[in-house]
Amino acid sequence: MSGHGMRRGVLRPQEAARHLELRVHPPADALAGYVEYYWNPRWDLRGRPDHVQDVLAHPNVHLVLEESGALVYGVQRAVYRRVLSGRGQAFGVRFRAGAFRPFAGGPVAELVDRAVPAAEYFGAGVTALRREVLARDDLEAMAAAVDRFLLGVLPAEPDPRVAEVGALVDRLTAGPGTPRVDALARELGMPVRRLQRLFAEYVGASPKWVLRRARLHEAAARADEGTRPDWPRLAAELGYADQSHFIRDFTAATGVPPTHYAAG
Repeated sequence: MSGHGMRRGVLRPQEAARHLELRVHPPADALAGYVEYYWNPRWDLRGRPDHVQDVLAHPNVHLVLEESGALVYGVQRAVYRRVLSGRGQAFGVRFRAGAFRPFAGGPVAELVDRAVPAAEYFGAGVTALRREVLARDDLEAMAAAVDRFLLGVLPAEPDPRVAEVGALVDRLTAGPGTPRVDALARELGMPVRRLQRLFAEYVGASPKWVLRRARLHEAAARADEGTRPDWPRLAAELGYADQSHFIRDFTAATGVPPTHYAAG
């Protein structure tokens, strides 16, 4: 994690750190194949203006516990925008890419751009879990409560595809120099359409979207470093054939061109 405490994907992280604190905690070892980490944003804006926070989401499903309820968020393709006011906190479970499929009971693509009541997947007990977790302040105790709950609802039989798909997502999001989708399919000896179906079933987003989003996370992180990037060089480094294609992708994802984003 960077010095401002924000994870990649939180846009304008230095500004975000002025308005909220983000704590993270690992899951129990027995959950590590399903859960990447827990996240706990907290804010106290009493007497201060509301804060609008934008997040460029990753190809992950989240279980989020808030005062307003418990929801499961599928992959969010547009910028996720949240208005923070007053004093509050949330607790999130970031499932590993592909690892929510055993809980979903169907294609994860059905969750894309949606937020669904968590009880549909985890039963009525998630309501009591939400109350228990949000009544606490100690992050370790909060994580332990969620550990206990998730360990009680784990699928009876592990799905070997989960680790396979997770490894493929890791390949596509490893950073500059990652393979193109067609090259990855050839390497796996798998038709591109089969790879696309696998991602729709387990990830909820296409391999091309996953690769593009990883490129844009890297571009935003470079811009957030405070130095003006060499945009043509960065576009080439990220695998774009030309700068105009990169600018279109960045603008479509964040709502502003990269030069405007870097200017703050």
